[in-house]
Parts: sequence; structure tokens; C-alpha cells
Amino acid sequence: MVFPRPEWEKFRDRIAALPMSAQWWKRIFLGNAMDVEMDTTGRVLVSPELREAAGIAKDTILLGMGNHFELWDKASYDAQESLAMQGEMPDVFKDFSF
Repeated sequence: MVFPRPEWEKFRDRIAALPMSAQWWKRIFLGNAMDVEMDTTGRVLVSPELREAAGIAKDTILLGMGNHFELWDKASYDAQESLAMQGEMPDVFKDFSF
């Protein structure tokens, strides 16, 4: 996930407030977070550690998710999207109007 600073701070605070039973997930989310800077052409360098953790091999997809972005390995995203499209739409969308 890629957050603008104000959204990251909200997310960080929510994660930090979780109970001790979630301590390892808190470590995973908070302990692996990194600040990144855009270069003069608007690119962001993703560290090798984060690329490995996210399974990013070569091609990527950046998805706008409202208050944050998701960065996916393209092959992984395509596979997950295909699985989702083969299944039923979740019940929460039954009364949703497009």
C-alpha cells in the first residue's frame, strides 16, 4: 500500500491502537513502512526489500483505492482479479447501485 502522509498517519494510528493479540501484524505493517521520495520525473523507487515482500518481479499495476494506492505485481494482480471475477459478487454489492 502507498499512502499520502496524512492518510498514512490515520492508518498508522489505527494499527497502533490494535490490541496485543495483533502485535505481529502491527510489526508487519508498521515495522516495514518506509518514507519514499519522488524523483524529478515523478517516479518512486521501491526498495528491494519491499519489492520482495510484495512479490513484485517486473511489471506493476498501481491502483487508486480512494485514500491510498495499491502497488501490485502485474501477474499476481491479473491472477487475483481473474479468481475474483470467477466467483460470486459479495453480498455487500447486492443493493449497491452503479
